Amino acid sequence: MGHGSSGAHTAPPAPPAPRGPVRERIDRLVREIAKFGAVGGAGVLVNLLVFNLVRHVTDLQVVRASIVATIVAIVFNYLGFRYFTYRDRDKGRRTREMSLFLLFSAVGLVIENGVLYTATYGFGWDSPLQSNVFKFLGIGLGTLFRFWSYRSWVFRALPAREPVTRAGTFPEHEHRTAVPTEDGTPAARR
Repeated sequence: MGHGSSGAHTAPPAPPAPRGPVRERIDRLVREIAKFGAVGGAGVLVNLLVFNLVRHVTDLQVVRASIVATIVAIVFNYLGFRYFTYRDRDKGRRTREMSLFLLFSAVGLVIENGVLYTATYGFGWDSPLQSNVFKFLGIGLGTLFRFWSYRSWVFRALPAREPVTRAGTFPEHEHRTAVPTEDGTPAARR
């Protein structure tokens, strides 16, 4: 025995307990929300930057400038969602996916810009600060709708794989091999 050893051996740490199905679903949802938030946060920055750039460089009205910015952000977000957030989702029906994405993005655009339109033309709140505040509020409301619709309808999860139930069976077309005994001689054929 080595120095300072009492002779008692400690068992290796036990593997972590498996997580229950509810906990796994919650963990997946949290990861999905984080990825959606990362892409969406970058999309918000793109949206607000393009909105303010268009307002200062062109003579477009506030809501029209907002629509241009929202369309640029929609393209940016699609690429981020398809190739980052939902890259593991079904890629089999891209035409359907793109059609639904554009449909739900258009609804989100109406929600987002409806808030800005109401503030600007309904209440007369059209200073640059007020426009940005209501643009941001509209983005938030539109994002809630988009998150629900994208995960429910656009980027559908792949069906779960079924577990293998009989791993010991061999297909009929495979060559059967000899199974050696303890002394190494062939004992039987499978």
